[in-house]
Amino acid sequence: MGSDELKESVYNTLKVLAETPSPSGHEDRIRRIIYDMVKDYADKVMVDSMGNLIAVRKGAGEGKVMIAAHMDEIALMVKHIDKKGFLRITPIGGWSDIILPGQRVQVLTVDGGIVKGVIGSKPPHIMKPEEQKQVIPIKNLFVDIGVKSREEAEKLGVRVGSVIVMDRDVSRLGSGDRVTGRAFDNKVGVTVMVEALKNLGETRLDVYAVATVQEEVGLKGARTSAYAIGPDLGIALDTTIASDIPGVGEDSWITQLGKGPAIKVMDGRSGSGIIVDPRIRSKLAEIADKHGIPYQYEVLTGGTTDAAIIQLTKAGVPTGALSIPTRYIHSPIELLDLNDVVNAVKLLDRFLEEIDPGWVKSLKGGVLKG
Repeated sequence: MGSDELKESVYNTLKVLAETPSPSGHEDRIRRIIYDMVKDYADKVMVDSMGNLIAVRKGAGEGKVMIAAHMDEIALMVKHIDKKGFLRITPIGGWSDIILPGQRVQVLTVDGGIVKGVIGSKPPHIMKPEEQKQVIPIKNLFVDIGVKSREEAEKLGVRVGSVIVMDRDVSRLGSGDRVTGRAFDNKVGVTVMVEALKNLGETRLDVYAVATVQEEVGLKGARTSAYAIGPDLGIALDTTIASDIPGVGEDSWITQLGKGPAIKVMDGRSGSGIIVDPRIRSKLAEIADKHGIPYQYEVLTGGTTDAAIIQLTKAGVPTGALSIPTRYIHSPIELLDLNDVVNAVKLLDRFLEEIDPGWVKSLKGGVLKG
């Protein structure tokens, strides 16, 4: 598949995935869509008891490599419906209170439908002076779905426990390579995984491509699926912060849009996250250089990915990560460059096709001699 054709395929896959609601713990809708996307490119597709989707692509059987991309997104949940039908909310995952007021949302109903609404708050005109200077906490926000009573809200299928996502579609900006939409974290990682499976050649290791659940609330799906698979090597696919924007000095940039996928060096804070084995990041860079694939390195001082928990599975799994630079992560609208996604697909495929089982075995240690 040529680069232009791959770019269009990437865009179409990303659009479908990003516009499909998948709050943590409620990944049913998107799991079915991912299944339909990968079933013709895998030897077997399974769903485990946590809800992870695992697509197995058989290689020469000389080991197992796990590719993980979480399919859940940050969201909100209804915790109370008042007598006038306003929905009080609580976060699922890491929202910033400052960006939520005034957002259009979709409330997922008990019968599988969608009710639209807007996040409301007290108008600034009637706030006290001290209130006008403060960020409105989520506990003081509410969702207005245009009804007049609790009974009317419930008749629409809204209940305590209903989940809520932002109401956003995917659109191309500028020349068409820059794309904006909801929940690119981590629908773009799933896109890379899907497109890589579609274009993957022969491999010596068996590939376990896992769309994981509940990453945003504790890396839960990666923990259980990695334990079950017992991989010899793991690679996580996720977003990272593209901080090449006004107000951020160049010396504070994590990654930039359009400079290629990021090969992770480390992430998280003390006691969490991952420090990637230098041999893994060097191998990814070596293969990228060999094929003329642009890339950048990522040192992220906050946040982590499924890689951190895969690494700690059983006696330990050598694990790396590829990240897609994305602006405005964990906000109602995110932005990325399709060229970075295309190059991530290419690098992942070349890596899977070219890694030697002996090299993978060497990562797992052994008895020191001499």
